[in-house]
Amino acid sequence: MPRLKTLGSRVKTQGERLTIVNTNSWRATKTTAHQRGYGYKWQKAREGWLNAHPLCVYCQRDGRVTSATVVDHIVPHRGDMAIFWDRTKWMSLCASCHSSVKQREENADRFR
Repeated sequence: MPRLKTLGSRVKTQGERLTIVNTNSWRATKTTAHQRGYGYKWQKAREGWLNAHPLCVYCQRDGRVTSATVVDHIVPHRGDMAIFWDRTKWMSLCASCHSSVKQREENADRFR
């Protein structure tokens, strides 16, 4: 029985290790990719789009031939599912162009 007494005191001290989640932090409101619309249905649509449009639009514009790996929303959908699924607002990009050129364009538009 003495062991139970020592265990009890250890359990009490463990409460200090618990962290309290700040509900104002970005993690508290962070959604998963699936919640933002990028689930199985998107993966199938993306695969079909890249099969039909296999080259990066930005690289082609600069005279380069690069295979696309990303389906980009030309108009940022910001959660609007009508824009999200509107294929007239999709384009194929390579990961490099999507991470650099496209991001610079979107950030420039955001601060205008």
